[in-house]
Amino acid sequence: MENVHLAVEEDDLYSGYNDYNPTFDSEELENDVGFQQAVRTSHGRRPPMTAKFPGTAIGGRPLVSSFGSRIPMASSMGRPMTGAVQDGAARPMTAVRAAGYSSSLMRGSTFDPLGQSKGPAPPLEAKNEDTAEEKIKILEKKVNDLIEESCIAQSIGALQLALEKAKEAGRKERALIRQREASGNTEHINLDLTYSVLLNLANQYANNEMYPEALNSYHVIVKNKMFTNAGRLKVNMANIYFKQKNYPKAIKFYRMALDQISNNHKELRIKIMQNIGVVFVRLGQYSDAITSFEHIMAESPNIKTGFNLILCYYAIGDRERMKKAFQKLISVPLGIDDEDKYIPASDDPSSNMVIEAIKNDKLHQMERDLKVLAEKYIMTAAKLIAPAIETSFASGFDWCVDMVKCSQYVELANDLEINKAITYLRQKDFNQAVETLKTFEKKDSRVKSAAATNLSFLYFLEKDYDQADRYADLAMNADRYNPAALINKGNTVFVKKDYEKAAEFYKEALRNDSSCTEALYNLGLSYKIMNRLEEGLDCFLKLHSILRNSAEVMYQLAHLYEQLGDPQQAIEWLMQVIGVTPTDPHVLAKLGKLHDDEGDKSQAFQYYSESFRYFPSNIDVIEWLGAYYIETQFCEKAIQYFERATLIQPNFVKWQLIVASCYRRSGNYQKALETYKEIHRRFPENVECLRFLVRLSTDMGLKEVQEYATKLKKAEKMKEIREQRVKSGRENSARGRREGSTGSAGESIISTSVLTSPKKSDVTENAKAEPQPEPKQFSPLLDSDSGHSSSSSKGERLSAKMRSLPGSNEPYEASNPKELDASYVDPLGPQMDRPKTGAKKPVDDDDFADEDLGDDLLPE
Repeated sequence: MENVHLAVEEDDLYSGYNDYNPTFDSEELENDVGFQQAVRTSHGRRPPMTAKFPGTAIGGRPLVSSFGSRIPMASSMGRPMTGAVQDGAARPMTAVRAAGYSSSLMRGSTFDPLGQSKGPAPPLEAKNEDTAEEKIKILEKKVNDLIEESCIAQSIGALQLALEKAKEAGRKERALIRQREASGNTEHINLDLTYSVLLNLANQYANNEMYPEALNSYHVIVKNKMFTNAGRLKVNMANIYFKQKNYPKAIKFYRMALDQISNNHKELRIKIMQNIGVVFVRLGQYSDAITSFEHIMAESPNIKTGFNLILCYYAIGDRERMKKAFQKLISVPLGIDDEDKYIPASDDPSSNMVIEAIKNDKLHQMERDLKVLAEKYIMTAAKLIAPAIETSFASGFDWCVDMVKCSQYVELANDLEINKAITYLRQKDFNQAVETLKTFEKKDSRVKSAAATNLSFLYFLEKDYDQADRYADLAMNADRYNPAALINKGNTVFVKKDYEKAAEFYKEALRNDSSCTEALYNLGLSYKIMNRLEEGLDCFLKLHSILRNSAEVMYQLAHLYEQLGDPQQAIEWLMQVIGVTPTDPHVLAKLGKLHDDEGDKSQAFQYYSESFRYFPSNIDVIEWLGAYYIETQFCEKAIQYFERATLIQPNFVKWQLIVASCYRRSGNYQKALETYKEIHRRFPENVECLRFLVRLSTDMGLKEVQEYATKLKKAEKMKEIREQRVKSGRENSARGRREGSTGSAGESIISTSVLTSPKKSDVTENAKAEPQPEPKQFSPLLDSDSGHSSSSSKGERLSAKMRSLPGSNEPYEASNPKELDASYVDPLGPQMDRPKTGAKKPVDDDDFADEDLGDDLLPE
């Protein structure tokens, strides 16, 4: 116990650890006088070993005392040796040759302990690429690079290039194997590289729809037992057989792949079973498909499988199982977060920045897409089974709505109600549709706006413009940013001919949705009617860049260019319309009219003939073709066209008179006489017919001459009396209007132009101001001394140059040319100028609609 030292409180247990020999203190070297002197001088060097005293051999050796100790001698430099005692103080010994110091160094040399002054290290020796192993490694790298290039080309859509790269990789890989065999290094063959080359080649064959070659490549991989997990590739082979519609073999390979995949890969097995179910649906074996889909819904339910299961139950007509499958469908968990997490809940700027960053990232976009897909499948399934699960479709819709309200898709219930109204529309039950839509007037703003938009559309089609305007206002108040509501409001103003205000609504709809094609179309129509042709042209050019193949847009462009006085551009746009709708008779007739205006009769005849072939009941086309044959002295061919016009308008005497005149011009007088007699029997007061009967009877020496002459005099007298009455009535009416206008101060003067036939310029101006053209006025083809037919309809005219038949005092072979002008009206007329409606049309069951009635209706 005497050797045991007990620590007391005053003792420091950790004392002494910081004590060290001051000799090793490098920080105090600057204050060490001896060290600094040794550095600055040659102090510390060994003296030379040569003799300094003559005649002695030992020179500078130290003398040894009797005690054996050496007594140092002064060096030739007058400096004591290292380790000597100076001034009575002993100094620690140092190394003779310290690190970085050398006795061979000359004064002024640099301190370079690492030897950096020797320059850079010599370059590494280059690899010898001539060896077989190096060549094999280079070739392997080329094969891997080709596989990578093939995959990149396939990802960008260059399928042919990807296939070429894959083939080249296969050739180089075979050359690599041959090179290894030649070098006797077969045990180091890279099987993974061979597998990658064959798999990529098979995939590229399949992408290029070279299915036999792809199957051969897959067979090579599957039959090779050295490749592990190659059985999974039978799924790819089954997919190819499915594309080839070889469904039995596809099922066989799907089942073989399913047998070779362990239960650990549950997700892959579920996907293969889903493919098997789809193939059974294609084969019409719904019971087998139901078995696969039910197993999936029990193991790992998903939206797509649930929808397919409902389709199978619908195909076999099982109502109860349809209901159960629908309940399973709406209860499938989506596995996505609530939208509330993307709403900032605090004022913390860092957390708000994180929320803003993830609000539109790819993960959130994927979640939104999944939710939209689920809603689409649920809506489609509900629309499909609603009429089948109950005795009436209304009861079925009500059941679906109740189920949806109890699920996570509560907002879809209102959309189902709107689809219920759409179904009423398909059944032509408009009252029930309107009543169903009216129930949404007290719902939330989004649903109210959609329902009011559809109601406005329905009333607009029924031409109840006041109700359409009311519901358009209601839709706008519920959602001012609803472009369909703004379009409907603009349409109600459009029909009231307030085109400026309608254009403002269309512009607002475009500001809310720049891709709204209906608003842009209707805006162009408004500008066109307001005679702001350049602005209308700009609208339709923008619309054409969006709807490249829209015949309506291209026709409007052609019509605008025609109004701007550029017929060549109009012809080019109409040719594009023909490229989209080659059998449109109205467009063909329009092309014929433009070519006729340009003086190209042959092209005009070609297009008019094509128009007549597709639509042989167009009076304008029939009239032009008949006039063309008369002008070219082929009256026999003109007869068939005018006879067709007689069939279309049997009470229009002009066509029958033209037929008789053609017979007379062609020399068939007997047939002409019979035709005139038939005309006289149907129209006994027609002066022109009686006049020709008198002439023909006289020339042919018939005894009925006197009878026809008497009737002609009576008819002419009655005609004069009627003309005098009409003239006196017009004068009295004009006199009464002048007296009324002068008798009342402040009243506006009423023009009498309504009582007279309008001038051509007036008709043109009216056509510009009025969107719907006035009916055309036709003049019968008569002799030069004959007037208009008494039964010719006012407002119709002949549309081509026609030669008149000979006068009463001329021989039958002679004829005087007579030109009858006519204006051409847009063949589509008001149909193309009808504004589009912003509401939606009903969609079919296979269309996945959300809330409105589908796409906006185009003008008929």
